[in-house]
Parts: sequence; structure tokens; C-alpha cells
Amino acid sequence: MIFESLKPAVETIVADTSKTVDERLLSICQLLENKIDCYNWVGFYFKNGDKNELKLGPYVGEPTDHTIIPFGKGICGQVAVSNKNFVVPDVASQDNYIACSITVKAEIVIPIFVNGENMGQIDIDSNTPDPFSVEDERFLEFVCEQVSKII
Repeated sequence: MIFESLKPAVETIVADTSKTVDERLLSICQLLENKIDCYNWVGFYFKNGDKNELKLGPYVGEPTDHTIIPFGKGICGQVAVSNKNFVVPDVASQDNYIACSITVKAEIVIPIFVNGENMGQIDIDSNTPDPFSVEDERFLEFVCEQVSKII
């Protein structure tokens, strides 16, 4: 399975202290976008200081205007409040969705916890309808656990 083969690569990226945290996060984005066909936009959002908002971190894919997302708004903002994974098989079915691109059909967002606190999330958009499985969720939880070690 592709996910199992990518885990050592993620661990290697995280462990490379010769690179900055942002460089390592960008490398993770590039790895996932390059190796998983249905991952068309991969990025990180992080809690913006003491504000109730998320700030865009490293990402790969089409540029986005959504560099700041208030808690509760869109899929990412909802995950910041709920502290739970959010898998959206069809973004058109979501009332509280922030459209980044008309090509996006599905989204998955997994929170990143540091010492029990939701500090950010990985956000993945797909141009394929309903592409995400439980295996995607488990793999991305693994990625977030690895990322939590360096943020």
C-alpha cells in the first residue's frame, strides 16, 4: 500500500534538522502531492498566536486567497473548533465551505495536536469526487503525529 511506503519518507523529512520547520513541512506537502494521485492541494494551517483564526503555512498546489481562516469558518475552521477529523466527499454538499477552486470536489482535514492542544491541521483538496478512505485518515493522522514533534 502506498501509505505504508510513504511513512519512512515522512519520518526522514521530519528528522532532518538541517532544514527549517517550514522547509520540512513543505517537503511533506510535496511528497504527498507527488505520490498520491488524488491529493491535488496539500497544505498546513496553524493557530495564529492567541487569535481565534488559522494562518496558512507551507503548501503545494494552486495559490489560495485563504491565508487567514476564522475559527468555525469553512472545513478548516470547523476542525479548529471540533478538534476532529473532517472528511468531505463532496464539497458542494457543505453549506459552510470556503471554495478555493472550482476544480475541488473533496477535502480532508486532520488536526495536529501538541500536548493535547489543537495547534493546526493538514488540509488536502482533491479534484476527484469522494476519493478519501479510512486509510487516508489513518495515514494523515500519522503525518500529523510526526509533524507535532517539530512545531
